[in-house]
Amino acid sequence: MRIYALLATMLLSGSMVFAQSPSDPTIMTINGHKISRSEFEYSYNKNNTEGVIDKKSVDEYVDLFINYKLKVQAALDAHLDTMKSFIKEFHTYRDQQIRPSFINDADVEAMAHSIYNDTYHRIDSMGGLVRPAHILFRVSQKASKAQIDSARDVAMKVYAQLVKGADFRAMSDKYSQDPGAVKRGGDIGWISKGQTVPEFEKAVFAMKKGEISKPVETPFGFHIIKLEDKCVFLPYDSLKNDIHRFIKQRGLREKIINDNISKAAKADGIGDEDELDRRADAMSAKDSNLKYLIQEYHDGLLLYEISNRTIWSKAAADEKGLAYYFKKNKSRYAWDKPRFKGMAYHVKTQSDVAAVRKSVEGKPFGDWAEILRTTFNNDSTIRIRVEKGIFKEGMNALVDKEIFHKDTTVTTLKDYPINAVYGKVLKKGPEDYTDVREQVVADYQEELEKHWVADLRKHYDFTIDRTVLATVNKH
Repeated sequence: MRIYALLATMLLSGSMVFAQSPSDPTIMTINGHKISRSEFEYSYNKNNTEGVIDKKSVDEYVDLFINYKLKVQAALDAHLDTMKSFIKEFHTYRDQQIRPSFINDADVEAMAHSIYNDTYHRIDSMGGLVRPAHILFRVSQKASKAQIDSARDVAMKVYAQLVKGADFRAMSDKYSQDPGAVKRGGDIGWISKGQTVPEFEKAVFAMKKGEISKPVETPFGFHIIKLEDKCVFLPYDSLKNDIHRFIKQRGLREKIINDNISKAAKADGIGDEDELDRRADAMSAKDSNLKYLIQEYHDGLLLYEISNRTIWSKAAADEKGLAYYFKKNKSRYAWDKPRFKGMAYHVKTQSDVAAVRKSVEGKPFGDWAEILRTTFNNDSTIRIRVEKGIFKEGMNALVDKEIFHKDTTVTTLKDYPINAVYGKVLKKGPEDYTDVREQVVADYQEELEKHWVADLRKHYDFTIDRTVLATVNKH
């Protein structure tokens, strides 16, 4: 959603025009477009809740609202709402609000039953379900014949005890080498064909309920199997929660929505996108909050695009404009204390102290980093460690000690025992706008914004009905 998500919390309301009614009079007209009181109220109340720090009165908010509307109008006049990127992103958001209306609990329940019935018939055709318990005598696939024979003998002795009436759970606890099943008395749980190795499957599906098998050999070793239960399939209610979880995890709700949109579109004789448009209009007509929520996102996208083109990107790229603005307003950026414009660096050899200085001497400050990288830290060799910038007291211990003459301890970097600084002290303030570029850009953008708004107010006609404004419901 980028930055316009933030803008939406500042001043988003709308530019679409809706029919007025006596109970919802026109509060203002901008470039011929009537703005209803409810639209203004929605925007005002949303952006002036109790938690807002800079809360505005209605009279204070009017100017902000008008400025916002004028910018959106400029975006519309520039046809920014016809851009493919705008249309795609707006519809994506709009559809997020509308699509849930095409599904209900009955739809999900119907899909759950469909999944259940399909699974029921598939399992039934494969022989149903079985619920075995087993005692595993594990044998490594690399086991010798003697080890295999030994495991088989132990398994046969345990089987003999079971035949004589020994408790299966107790014998599983004592002998089984399947830790997971042991916790459940050897119970593996319900399985269908295809979920276990063929040798085990063949044996268990041939057994009767309550029967205990002789040791069955599989790639895992020897199993004594007890068939606890068998059935065609489990009841729906016992699987309902699992099926609903499956629907959610697999994104099948979206399939239901897509199918229902297509059905509705076919019934209306229109396309799927047209059906979404129709539903959005119908829902907005019934729910003003939804109408203005969608509208504010629509206008927020336009506001972001027009502001970026007219102010933000333009200001950031206008190097001449930034330089001129800084020169004109240089006193605004004065410092109360001197700062150091340069670098604190650490080298391995004494000869590199002078070499570093010589490499950047007389070169533009903005080029230092690249010069140092290519000269001293080329390829895999790292000869220096550097921190470059504009430093005030407290930002760097080495600068504090060498430039500001503070009594401080400098920690020597491992493998770079020699410390040095190079640059100049700026006593009164920055010497160039690049020294405070971020601040200058922000101020320059604000300056451009003021001029832009003034031009918009001259270009577009707008009127305010102060009588209606006095009736705005604040909450």
